[in-house]
Amino acid sequence: MDAAVSVRSESFDLGVEMAALTAGRSDVGAVASFVGLVRQLGEGQPLLSMTLEHYPGMTEAALAEIVVEAGARWPLLAVRVIHRHGTLAPGDPIVLVLVAAAHRGEAFAACEFIMDYLKTRAPFWKKEATAAGGRWVDARDSDDSAAARWS
Repeated sequence: MDAAVSVRSESFDLGVEMAALTAGRSDVGAVASFVGLVRQLGEGQPLLSMTLEHYPGMTEAALAEIVVEAGARWPLLAVRVIHRHGTLAPGDPIVLVLVAAAHRGEAFAACEFIMDYLKTRAPFWKKEATAAGGRWVDARDSDDSAAARWS
């Protein structure tokens, strides 16, 4: 499986990343994608910005582990995960997951698995800024429940 994981401050272009994922390949029958965006509404307040922090090295290793686990569960051909850090505005892309497989079922399942595990296992910290001030975002029970279904 061809896999690439990146944690960076720069944005990404879905079309460019999709082309790189599938370049020169004729074995790919399906690519599933997920793009996460900064929502306008924080916890009851309009969001001014969101700052994402991480531990360099540790975060990339955690993402790579998730991708390896997905590859052990499904016959994947290629995976690309990009997660941003730094200060982002509403509407900005935060995360990209691309999964290539021979068939759509494997691609969809693995893409969802990677996102569910990324939300609960990747060491990122989010701070929302609103007119009322800043606050760190707590883990959500719904994210834990989504990841638990893969156990």
